[in-house]
Amino acid sequence: MTELRQRAIAIYDAFTHEHRDRRTLLRQMVALAGSVAAAEALIAGIAATPAAAAIAPADDARLRTGRKTYGFAGSRRVVGYTAEPVGGVARRRGAVIVIHENRGLTAHIEDVARRVALAGFLAVAPDLLTDQGGTPADEDKARDMIGTADLGAVTGDTVALVKALSRMGNGKVGIIGFCWGGAMVNRVAIAAGPALAAGVSYYGPAPDPAEAVKVAAPLLLHYAGLDTRVAATGEPWIAALKAAGKDVTAYTYPGVNHAFNNDTSADRYDARAAALAWGRTIAFLHDHLDSPG
Repeated sequence: MTELRQRAIAIYDAFTHEHRDRRTLLRQMVALAGSVAAAEALIAGIAATPAAAAIAPADDARLRTGRKTYGFAGSRRVVGYTAEPVGGVARRRGAVIVIHENRGLTAHIEDVARRVALAGFLAVAPDLLTDQGGTPADEDKARDMIGTADLGAVTGDTVALVKALSRMGNGKVGIIGFCWGGAMVNRVAIAAGPALAAGVSYYGPAPDPAEAVKVAAPLLLHYAGLDTRVAATGEPWIAALKAAGKDVTAYTYPGVNHAFNNDTSADRYDARAAALAWGRTIAFLHDHLDSPG
């Protein structure tokens, strides 16, 4: 069953990050599992479940939450889900931008933003599909929209958000992202220069190693041991950052899959690795975003 599960995860990973053809996904899963019912059960265990319970409830009395539209140069704008602790604690700390996966701004990412806020930060999770009408309920459609997004414009929007948030709180801004969002963390670190105070990427495909010299912010990079697709890009990226004298810390969590932090994906989530990586993430953000004293 473990081997079958890993083969199923590899098929699903190809679906979500390469072809995005659900008919091909189902055909391959049926060939693996032996029946449509078994294939659908495999897919259900791997795919994210929108109805999964939140770790930080949306009505948590310790937080203020809502949506805000951030306007930038020209007609560019981004809608962001915001969460911050009551009592003004975040003013002595920084802001953290939370970048979604290739399914857009989902309830899970809003939950992650609330977890960041409970650690004492102002958290903003932008919907980077805003210019396409916003994240749709259909996750397959969201993936298609991500696939056609103008990455240059989206990166520019995120850098503009970094600069806007730097005028709030203590002026320090960090960023954290997952999967597609993890890749965006690296892009923003390249484009934002010293405006970005810290970046955390979870299993994000890395950019051209030649771009490492442009990074100014300290980076914390999390990789999954079984995620060979992303690891193939991560290793040269880490080496290039170190060769350029950049502040980079990287961890690979053995025996876990891509998306191991996503608790709404039963078969890929790994509670132990997720807790370890999250503890490291929050400590890293406090190190780089808290005001002295």
